[in-house]
Amino acid sequence: MVRSMLSLGVALLGASTAVFAADEPPTCSLEKKCPKETPCCSQYGQCGIGAYCLGGCDPRMSFSLDSCVPAPVCQSKTYKMDSLDGIVDVSKYLGDSSKADWVAQGEPLLFNGNVLLTMPAHSVGTVLASTTYMWYGNVKAKVKTSRGAGVVTAFILLSDVKDEIDYEWVGADLSVAQTNYYFQGIPEYVNSGNITSLSDTYENFHEYEIQWTPDTITWLVDGKVGRTKKRSETWNATANQWNYPQTPARVQLSIWPGGADSNAQGTIDWAGGPIDWNSDDIKKFGYDFATFGEVTVECYNAKSAPGTNLHTSYTYTDYRATNDTIVDGTNRTTLKSFAGTGLDMDAGGSDTSGSGTASASSPTVTAATIPGGTASGPGSAPADSDSGSGSGTSGGDSSSSVQPSNCQATGFSQDGCGSSGSSTTSSNSGQSAGVRVERTLGTSAFAALVAVAGLFLL
Repeated sequence: MVRSMLSLGVALLGASTAVFAADEPPTCSLEKKCPKETPCCSQYGQCGIGAYCLGGCDPRMSFSLDSCVPAPVCQSKTYKMDSLDGIVDVSKYLGDSSKADWVAQGEPLLFNGNVLLTMPAHSVGTVLASTTYMWYGNVKAKVKTSRGAGVVTAFILLSDVKDEIDYEWVGADLSVAQTNYYFQGIPEYVNSGNITSLSDTYENFHEYEIQWTPDTITWLVDGKVGRTKKRSETWNATANQWNYPQTPARVQLSIWPGGADSNAQGTIDWAGGPIDWNSDDIKKFGYDFATFGEVTVECYNAKSAPGTNLHTSYTYTDYRATNDTIVDGTNRTTLKSFAGTGLDMDAGGSDTSGSGTASASSPTVTAATIPGGTASGPGSAPADSDSGSGSGTSGGDSSSSVQPSNCQATGFSQDGCGSSGSSTTSSNSGQSAGVRVERTLGTSAFAALVAVAGLFLL
């Protein structure tokens, strides 16, 4: 349980955190790509430069496919989550994955050898995103969820083109882990399934695992299979493609306000109702929180595509953005400054080493450089205003259609079973504007504050 040190820590933190509406940069979508001067479409559907062009930059909605900075390839690693040293604020990260394990938006804290993701009242919570991308493989995390109506904890894989595999926990039900998947953010609300009868997810750590191959997604809890989805069940005959997650994805850990009044009614209902910004945890500690222990990533390590991590970076060659359009190549992944984009990665740079770490000498720019989070969470919203609770099935799956008979059961490549394939005409749901959290303290400063708080207890 979180005790007095966290209460004291948040008292010190609260004075330095503000939430406000940012000047709105241009929005972007599949139908409305970013302009050349702000060419990068962020995860949240807005155009900018700098950090907009790094993790989460959607090449389909950007000015051009090469507007986004190439994504660092998968690395097998266990993240102990017993320190904040590997976590860097999004405003300090320029793309060098050797310098940081996680990019943060919001306020991560350290307590009892674990990382807390916090959500102060009227904020959009906290999200950590891995600096490397997983193109199939296994990932598992030890998690204690948040609690309370409207409070959502998430552990997801999310690609830049919004392929997504989820674990989400609604704080009003501490015995259920909800699972879901999306292809390119298309809002298929029949894809969810629940893993039930868990012991109190707020009080107890459970180990949640996603095993992802070109043919199957398996969700496990404490080593036991809770759900399986086969790629062969996802054929979309109309679009002539597999509606199956298949592109390199970051691991994202988050807490977010599903019950915020700015969200669609369907999302609020799914999240257990309106959020209580005067909850017991907020009154006691100053924030709602979720606790993350050890996270382990095991890359797929294919010898040939799809699923390789042989070189430096992943890029896309076609707007279809399927697994046969991905190149595991040697392109650089770092910007020289936040004035840079994938079109000019050296813009504004005085750091000739290309270290991928922002410095005080970075130039002043007028375009938006740091994307903000939103109250609708880091991935696709699980319910819209017309979809009711959106809670999905209880372990069941729904198939888009029967796969064509000439498609192979293995060796998945998104090529329309011998044809060139075609992109779907469905609209993308992974867009939203909203508020951003402005930080006046970096991660290291927060670590120092917690250390200072500890001195008061001696």
